[in-house]
Amino acid sequence: MRSMTAARHTCEEFLPGLLGELEKVPLADLEKPGSPAVELFRTHGGTGLVIPGAYSGSGATPLQAVAVTRALAAAAPSLAVATTMHHFSVATLFSLADGLQSGGVEWALLEGIVGQRLLVASGFAEGRPGRGILSPTVEARSAEKGYHVSGSKKPCSLARSMDLLTASASLPNADGTSDMAVLLVPRQTEGLTVRPFWSSWALAGAESDEVRLDDVFVDEQQVMRTELGDAGELDELQTVGLIWFELLITASYVGMAGALVERVLEAGRGTKTERAELLARYETATLLTEGTARMIMDGAVGNEGLGRALVARYGAQDAIRDAVGRAVELLGGMAFIGSGDIAYLAAASHALSFHPPSRSSFAEPFLDHVDGHPLRLA
Repeated sequence: MRSMTAARHTCEEFLPGLLGELEKVPLADLEKPGSPAVELFRTHGGTGLVIPGAYSGSGATPLQAVAVTRALAAAAPSLAVATTMHHFSVATLFSLADGLQSGGVEWALLEGIVGQRLLVASGFAEGRPGRGILSPTVEARSAEKGYHVSGSKKPCSLARSMDLLTASASLPNADGTSDMAVLLVPRQTEGLTVRPFWSSWALAGAESDEVRLDDVFVDEQQVMRTELGDAGELDELQTVGLIWFELLITASYVGMAGALVERVLEAGRGTKTERAELLARYETATLLTEGTARMIMDGAVGNEGLGRALVARYGAQDAIRDAVGRAVELLGGMAFIGSGDIAYLAAASHALSFHPPSRSSFAEPFLDHVDGHPLRLA
């Protein structure tokens, strides 16, 4: 299948040998707790994939990152989902380093992520009903030269393998107000613990457990402050991060669907018309993610771009659902019975709908946005 072949070539260009190593491990073993996939990703230099060359990273463009993510997801779905959280956090860091809010520490941190192959987990509000993706997940109280923070993130992908946690927090001000901020917390910080949380067999290899912070001290230099716009829209830092998240998490599930579509085409299942219709539906999702990637490359990463990225995500979500349903039907009952991989990929591919923001929470802000108002997701 041309699009998946091209994606694998791009993955080999940036992470040579990784797909070959993943192919040696059965899918069931890649997807269970303790999977070797995350460490394989680390040892093959995956941590620096989207970090620009100026910070010693691989400098993959958003379009190339989408291709790599699709290829990884077809081979190891949990790995693609888990590392999306790393890339999303890293993209936020280099956006900050390039911006006016930079405190200087971001440059050294990004080079450290590349040189030491550090993995960054995302401790934002995903998985918490009624909370936005960048809503605070921990509470902070002022301390000398920093803050003491407490709270938890569950689920938190890469919980077991992470070297650094990025977490959103509400910082108290003397006048009773609070500021939104992103905290950088090293894994070995006293008071940070990881506890079991994920009970499902689907995507269990993503290490999505609970990360707890109990009175953890965070130095002021490890704090990145953000703020809402005058109309309540997310600031540039939050917006860029959320666009990257929607792009790569969608690409992850496109890759899972692609693994099923490939099986149909390789087996010659169904009529030519049925296979063509299946392929066209799948490629719809591919093109939507690539369109978002090109939008980022064109610099459209503001409030308007966020609205477009979310529309593309929901459109791709519908196309993935349709393609997966058709693929499983065309593969037939004997193929389903004969390999647990088909059932697994079909089940895992539906999880895109669980990532924030939910379609229902997007409805009212989207309608207001279409009428000319800023998109307000906070």
